[in-house]
Amino acid sequence: MTTQTDRHPPAAGPDALPTADHVVAHTLLNCLLREVSGPEHQIAVADGTLLLRLPRRGALLRVALRRTSLLGAHRFTGPVGEQTPDGWRELGWQELAGHIRAELTLRTGVANDEFLDQVASSHRGVSAALAGRPAAAGDRFLESEQALLFGHRFHPTPKSRSAERGSWSDYAPEARAAFRLRHLAVRSEYIAQDTADPGALAHLDALRPVPNGYTLLPAHPWQYQLLADHPLFTAALDRGDVLDLGEGGAPYAATASVRTLYGEGAFLKFSLNVRITNCLRKNSAYELTGAVTLTRLLAGPLADLAERFPDAAMLREPAFRTLALPGADGTPDTALFEGFGLIVREGLDRVVRPGLTPLLAAAVADEYPTSPAQISALLAGHDAADARTWWAAYLRLVVPPVLAAYFDHGVVLEPHLQNVLVCVDAAGRPAQVLFRDLEGTKLLPEHNAALLAGLPAEVAGPMTYDGRRGWDRVVYCLLVNHLAELLAALADRHPELEAALWDDLRTVLGDYASAHGCPPRLAALLAGVPLPAKANLLTRWTRRPDREAAYVPIASPLSLPAGACAPLPAPAKEYV
Repeated sequence: MTTQTDRHPPAAGPDALPTADHVVAHTLLNCLLREVSGPEHQIAVADGTLLLRLPRRGALLRVALRRTSLLGAHRFTGPVGEQTPDGWRELGWQELAGHIRAELTLRTGVANDEFLDQVASSHRGVSAALAGRPAAAGDRFLESEQALLFGHRFHPTPKSRSAERGSWSDYAPEARAAFRLRHLAVRSEYIAQDTADPGALAHLDALRPVPNGYTLLPAHPWQYQLLADHPLFTAALDRGDVLDLGEGGAPYAATASVRTLYGEGAFLKFSLNVRITNCLRKNSAYELTGAVTLTRLLAGPLADLAERFPDAAMLREPAFRTLALPGADGTPDTALFEGFGLIVREGLDRVVRPGLTPLLAAAVADEYPTSPAQISALLAGHDAADARTWWAAYLRLVVPPVLAAYFDHGVVLEPHLQNVLVCVDAAGRPAQVLFRDLEGTKLLPEHNAALLAGLPAEVAGPMTYDGRRGWDRVVYCLLVNHLAELLAALADRHPELEAALWDDLRTVLGDYASAHGCPPRLAALLAGVPLPAKANLLTRWTRRPDREAAYVPIASPLSLPAGACAPLPAPAKEYV
């Protein structure tokens, strides 16, 4: 039953968790605002509300604002309303999703019969996360990895998932899942592997003894369920070429990416034939080989960056291992090669300095305090001046190494919120930063032509971006996805600081530009050119792969006078 109202409920504070209905509706509105109605100038902010029109659908929507944002990434509260001839009525999340389906069908000329089901799946995921979780085990790092109850707030279906069988709650990070691996002993002739560090494969071998002539292949237990009836695999079990040793060893914990597990001092990135948000989360053959190849190729650049920025480090991916059972044509069967493929990512012990605690940046920047890692907990008892000091320290850790990687080495890092760990001291202050996930790390051909020329085309192609696309990816991941979201979480606590926090970011960017010859792309960023934001809604609607995702321009709060490349304070009135 819908209700008609011309009054909005009082805005909830930042500590109040929303309902699943509101989470889903607000996330859909975020996407509309950024990708559809905003670019078409079909929005207005008035009297504490956002008005948003879907022109082709002929619908006018509104929602109460908890806080406005200089980036246009406003905070919402309460239900969404729709204007009717009889006044405003509350609009449920299903109806809102239906409006979006109709609007995008008319806008793109493309239908998507999956969309409503995916939104419903995401709603179920959020509902399950809010329904209750086991108590935290006391590991602050793992608690931060498992804190993301609502997912990406600019993705239309951040908690959607699909699989033929298996229970999401058994393996989901938000359910605080931890479980033993499935261990397979594979005749060594049917193992494919490579390593840039023999110790990485030794880590796998040490997990469980196997008979002579066999090699241990750990498997994600959910993936094992999904592949257990593959004909080539079952035949190999019958012949004894693969021995199922069952589940064993110490439990591994699910991290934010779901398929990457942490345990025994290392991260293991498994394939998982489960569609989460946009993609089937499996390690393609080129990603398996590419991780080790990039670890080798980046040895020099990463050593240089480590020397120049000793408080930043990259978690390398020095090994992969998989099952290489031949198919009918004599070559390894692709479904099994990719499906059982795992990448070894080095653990935290080697890189995290003593006395520091790593926390997932996405948990620190969460809109709501879903864990003790959220910025409100780190800054509990501190005032606005302390918040700004914390922010300045964080920027100096994160920004310079990402820019140096791009401009000096032609390396495109992917420092979005799930790919960055911030290591804090006992007082919660940022002291070190770690980057991870080589799948999203790319090389610019103009800087790395000689390195790329020595690689097979099927490996070199997926690990390259041209300069423009690489820069868009850096700016989106670093500024829009990451720093703008952390800034927003700080501004929730201290709204009066928002303009000053953008000034601090501009200062760090400007200092780097001034010290490094003012690269044209960085000068344009400082001049206030629009920022690229990934179009998750339109990408999902048109069913394009993530690599082909488009970007939409959004107005930038960064600006310097024309021709200037040094940080200058901007008066607050410029942003009013």
